[in-house]
Amino acid sequence: MLEPTPVSMRRLALAGVIANTVIMSTGAAVRLSASGLGCPDWPQCSAADIVASKNAGQTLLNTWIEFGNRLLNFPLVIIAALIFIAAWRFRPDGQRRRDLVWLGAAQPLGVVAQAVIGGIVVLTKLSPAAVSVHFLVSAAVVAAAVALHMRCAEIARAAEESQTATVRRDLRAIAAALVAVTSVMLAAGTVVTGTGPLAGDAGVPRYTLPLEGVTQLHADIGWLLAGLSIALVLGLGLSGAPRRAVRAGWIVLAALGSQGLIGYIQYFTRLPAGLVWVHVTGSVLVWIAVLRLFFTVRERGPVNTARTGPAVTVPTRQPEPLDR
Repeated sequence: MLEPTPVSMRRLALAGVIANTVIMSTGAAVRLSASGLGCPDWPQCSAADIVASKNAGQTLLNTWIEFGNRLLNFPLVIIAALIFIAAWRFRPDGQRRRDLVWLGAAQPLGVVAQAVIGGIVVLTKLSPAAVSVHFLVSAAVVAAAVALHMRCAEIARAAEESQTATVRRDLRAIAAALVAVTSVMLAAGTVVTGTGPLAGDAGVPRYTLPLEGVTQLHADIGWLLAGLSIALVLGLGLSGAPRRAVRAGWIVLAALGSQGLIGYIQYFTRLPAGLVWVHVTGSVLVWIAVLRLFFTVRERGPVNTARTGPAVTVPTRQPEPLDR
């Protein structure tokens, strides 16, 4: 941590990606198990108890699910602090990288922001707008964690091989568009989740929007994502892009296909809470896959630096003159 190498910095950054993904997944489980008010107060669990205890209208299981999600913030804070310290100390070329420091700082700052927003969610009795903001801020912190990990991975590879740009500019533009559309889809997904009979409790506030309309919009964005992904994968394959980029493209395509299938199944089965949790967790994994693809196509690939000796010219045999 105090003297990080490119490899150790990359591993710490990966720990940040995993920790933030877990906290998002467990946060969704809190909402979908009707445990959002298992601890009805903040920062204490209740007005009478700091730790989990049975509260009116909630089972002890609900309380422990909510309180357990809060406890997960402690290891997340520790990991985020270690990442920031390591990013501050990391000097890959003998100098501190300001971009890595900012990405490292985004994680502990994100944890603090999420703690405050989480308190607002509880105090507003699971207002759908507050829940949506809570999810989207988490997605932004995950994006910072993925960006840090990918940049550290690129630094680690750059120490071993010469580099040059390998992916065409137009394909990099499609990858950037894919990130933008995915972020819109995440926002639309929170509106769908906050409109339908979800969150594990029919009594919580909901958006007053037509469920069919917002669901159709969400599905349309998904089809746009699929089209962009197919175009990008085909472009990467036909342009001779590095295998790492092509593989990342196929991962995005597979993740989107699985996510779309689950989305349609949950809609036609009337939104069972367990399947909705799988869909929400899947959306986080799609977000990570899209971000990894974006950074992968922007990476620089290896140059063929194999040295060869001077070319040897083999004299051609001259035809012998004919006897006259």
